Amino acid sequence: MKEKNIKVIWPNNNETFVSEGDDWFSSAEKAGLHIPTGCLTGSCGACEIDVNGETVRACISNIESKKKSQLNISLTTDPFWKD
Repeated sequence: MKEKNIKVIWPNNNETFVSEGDDWFSSAEKAGLHIPTGCLTGSCGACEIDVNGETVRACISNIESKKKSQLNISLTTDPFWKD
């Protein structure tokens, strides 16, 4: 079993620990946060999140941290995208 040693601070101020390679959607759900989705293929950008200032499409990437450090997450917004 992978050790959960990467601290994530979510936009709702919840903190969780995750492992390298974990799924963004399930990790966010465990923190009580919903990441919006659209196409789920990386084309539309609805699932974009900022991870320590770098934009990531959650549907086509998994959690990674080269330094095993803290990850600060924020949701990106698009004024034309409606829930």
